[in-house]
Amino acid sequence: MYHLKTLFFCLLFFPFMAMAQSDETYSLSGYVQDATTGEELIGATISLQSQPSTGATSNVYGFYSLSLPAGKYTVVYNYIGYEKEVQQVNLEQDTRLNISLQPARLELQEVVVSAERQDANIAEVAMGREKLSIETVKALPALFGEVDVLKTLQLLPGVATAGEGTTGLFVRGGSADQNLILLDEATVYNASHFLGFFSVFNPDAIKNLEIYKGGIPARFGGRLSSIIDIQMRDGNDKNYVFSGGIGSISSRLTAEGPIVKDRSSFIVSGRRTYADLFLRLSSDEEINSSTLYFYDFNAKANYTLNDNNRFYLSGYFGRDVFGMDNLFGLDWGNTTATARWNHLFSDKLFLNTSLIYSQYDYGFDADDGVNSFLWQSILEEQNLKLDFSWFLNPQNTISFGSNSIYHHFGPPEITFKGESAIQDLELFDRYAFEQALYAGNKQEITDRLSLEYGLRYSTFQNIGPSKVYTYTPGLPRTNESITDTLEYGNFEKIKFYDGWEPRFGARYLLSDNSSVKVSYNRMMQYLQIASNATAGLPIDRWIPADAYIRPLIGDQVAMGYFRNFDKNTYEASVELYYKWMDRLIDFKPAAQVLLTNNIETEILEGRGWAYGAEWLLRKNLGNTTGWLGYTLSRTMRQVGGINNDQPYPARYDRTHDLSLVVNHEASPRWTFSGAFVYRTGSAVSFPVGRTVIAGQTVPVYDNSRRNAHRMPPYHRLDLSATFNGVPRKDKKWVGSWSFSIYNVYARENAFSITFEDIYNDDPSFEPGQGEPVVSRRPGAVKLYLFSIIPSVTYNFTFKP
Repeated sequence: MYHLKTLFFCLLFFPFMAMAQSDETYSLSGYVQDATTGEELIGATISLQSQPSTGATSNVYGFYSLSLPAGKYTVVYNYIGYEKEVQQVNLEQDTRLNISLQPARLELQEVVVSAERQDANIAEVAMGREKLSIETVKALPALFGEVDVLKTLQLLPGVATAGEGTTGLFVRGGSADQNLILLDEATVYNASHFLGFFSVFNPDAIKNLEIYKGGIPARFGGRLSSIIDIQMRDGNDKNYVFSGGIGSISSRLTAEGPIVKDRSSFIVSGRRTYADLFLRLSSDEEINSSTLYFYDFNAKANYTLNDNNRFYLSGYFGRDVFGMDNLFGLDWGNTTATARWNHLFSDKLFLNTSLIYSQYDYGFDADDGVNSFLWQSILEEQNLKLDFSWFLNPQNTISFGSNSIYHHFGPPEITFKGESAIQDLELFDRYAFEQALYAGNKQEITDRLSLEYGLRYSTFQNIGPSKVYTYTPGLPRTNESITDTLEYGNFEKIKFYDGWEPRFGARYLLSDNSSVKVSYNRMMQYLQIASNATAGLPIDRWIPADAYIRPLIGDQVAMGYFRNFDKNTYEASVELYYKWMDRLIDFKPAAQVLLTNNIETEILEGRGWAYGAEWLLRKNLGNTTGWLGYTLSRTMRQVGGINNDQPYPARYDRTHDLSLVVNHEASPRWTFSGAFVYRTGSAVSFPVGRTVIAGQTVPVYDNSRRNAHRMPPYHRLDLSATFNGVPRKDKKWVGSWSFSIYNVYARENAFSITFEDIYNDDPSFEPGQGEPVVSRRPGAVKLYLFSIIPSVTYNFTFKP
């Protein structure tokens, strides 16, 4: 392994060693921050006035470094929404220059999708990547007035949703568990509240949001389809500030301020719904004894020891509780903790060290008389990351590092209560080590041609203590073909997987306002969800690659054309992609995935592919901003033993997906926003006939026509208006009102369709309710979740 690691880095770094010995240069480096809060600004641009094409961009920690020959320079610092800063620099030695940018005082609060340079879509190598400012998220209409970062992502091309109100994402043909969601580098395994209607991310605590759909850098791994990278705010190190909001179903409160002014700060933010309080007002005993709420809490603190060392500690805790009249209960929650150390070895070498903990626990209980039971499970990981950034010279920025994760997959524990004759069931625990080494480079070949490439080597090893069944060779794996049970001790190796994951991207400038790009990436995924549900449930079971289930492999190629107009006021792009996915699993009919120790007997392995085109037209500047996005795509699967071994559409296949987002700043006090979405209905399997069993009509399905039908098309219009109050004379309190209407024209979008007997031509009628049955016929019954929903939220900021 030692020689493999040495070869890995030598192959990647050898071309640049000679360049490091070229003409002597000096480094101009430092941090870019918000002058009013001390928050580090991600993606700020640093350029030379005499050479606009020469420059740098602040990284995810706000740090930048620029290598230049000795001389005098006029350096320009830019960040959208902030005043430009110009510095005269006489570079005769390595120089540290921290910059504080003032927020633009007269600029209207526009919807700005990217917080980077206005021509970043043209100039950068990256494609398939979108960055959303939190202002964008807060400006858009929201369900129940609760703004949501993941629902905003669903308005972007290439990102589909599981259904009405859900936060599950399907990115370029990948399933929901193929998205790696990170909060301050910690994995969030279930990003949903309220059974998927809201995400766990409180917008008041979030600073930056970025999604990678393709062209994924080598530092990321572990999922096939996308990386959603979210950073929490650091807190104001200048002044104490309290902010929050009171909405239709939830309220929020955030406090932040300096611990040591200009050196250390904190932020704490909490949110809770109070739908359960309204349930108690009902006269229906079943409703007023039910429970339905969620809460979450974010906290972060940081300390600047000196110019070379900064420390951060952040955490998240959230929980959902759902209960129906003591008959059924469901609860789940996430816990994350991240400790980070930023260290500068020199003005050219930056290190971020992270120690991370993630936990997801979930369970439910059912009161069914004699057979009442409690079902619980937990998933944990500890993660150590080392990420280096080496600003070698103006043409090369190298990143390299390692990642080591210890996984614990706690199986469901089922405890039967009361006088049940069924014995308690406890499944096998599973443990694994996941490790990776990576290196990458951003290289400018010429003024027109730039490359971004890298290589990642990942490994995954199942370890004990655990048990593994063996089966009769040559026979299908079933409970009847089990021949033995192998037992493994602590840390004993069970199964080992590894693989190389190359990444490559290139950008060629056709002109100052247009470019073409290509990218390729291979991703490996060592754990996945075992579930038959499309939208995703809190009790979905995560399973690792093991002796029988192989890791997923995905390859994606993409190419695109990017063009800006009218001094970067408008930008347009089209991206074409094709993705191959191997070793995908699907489930046998009536598969048991929750209560089994040998899930390998319930699955079938196959392949998948997805392809499509994504168009995006966006207006970034002016009083009216927004974007129009359209995706034309197909997502297919082929699994032996399903659909007569023939290809079939994935459940979340969407042929057409259209989104229109508009934000208009009518005045400094009034802002109006609207969002319209249209998408093809999900692929489903409808019955081809019916039969009568024991007096009940039962639908009959054709197993050779998997997902051959479609749900009705989905479309919806949302509108909102925000009224910004006049600040008090002392400017300590600033308030605003946000009014929104979800589903303006009350479209009854189908969440599900069931096939059942309809009595008296009334789908809600149930026999035995006292009224006589005068007619009975088979029919399709549509369930929809929401009609028109108005909401109002009051937001405030208080500076004592």
